[in-house]
Amino acid sequence: MASKKKKEFSGWKALFLVLGLLFLSSAGIYGYIRWMEYRTNFARYEAFGIEIPTEYQIHGIDVSHHQDQIDWNSVKAMNVADLRLGFAFIKATEGLGNVDEQFQRNWQKAKDAGLIRGAYHFFLATKSGLTQAENFISTVDLHSGDLPPVLDIEQTYGVRTRDLRKRVKEWLCRIEEYYKVKPIIYTNVDFYAHFLGIEFDEYPLWVAHYLQPNKPRIARNWIFWQHNETGRVNGIYSKVDFNVFNGDSSEFRQLLVP
Repeated sequence: MASKKKKEFSGWKALFLVLGLLFLSSAGIYGYIRWMEYRTNFARYEAFGIEIPTEYQIHGIDVSHHQDQIDWNSVKAMNVADLRLGFAFIKATEGLGNVDEQFQRNWQKAKDAGLIRGAYHFFLATKSGLTQAENFISTVDLHSGDLPPVLDIEQTYGVRTRDLRKRVKEWLCRIEEYYKVKPIIYTNVDFYAHFLGIEFDEYPLWVAHYLQPNKPRIARNWIFWQHNETGRVNGIYSKVDFNVFNGDSSEFRQLLVP
């Protein structure tokens, strides 16, 4: 009797072993397919230090005081296998009254170098959306040919979703009222799904999502994709975020402030 139970136990062990091997094999195949998709849709640019998606025409970066003083002429002049940087989002403000210490310099020098520029506000969910909008308005003077204003929202700081959305909406509405152009929302895939959602689908989306094969994994339309945060660029002496525009040059021009 004991011998029979031992054989049955051994049989179950063998079955579990086979199932485990099948699972690992399937996971390995899936991982390989994903890796091959990634390799197929990206090309390595050693000068930029990263792999860049090949299906997009227009590439750019985003910067703040973390990149210190930038040589914008070197940024504009960089050309690697016919890939140039065409735009830059620049941090302008944060919260109720903070202004990025490099903003005014970056804002002017980027334009002087011939780069399309855009300004963004880092949102603090615990503070008034309206007051934060006034901080941005008092700092950023947009001109024809600039990118629309951007609201960078990444954290809840423990604020209830209802209150978060209300404050975000305050900022977006005030900015649109003042600049007469619909602002862009910047966030990551998970934050948008969990805390913003369909209530904000009318706004253009700039989404951060790394290590994806050819586009961010999000159901709604998007216009910018931040695909890497460790790039290198001439004239910038620290790592920098890389982005692509989801469209052609004509669609890009239509997005700009008239």
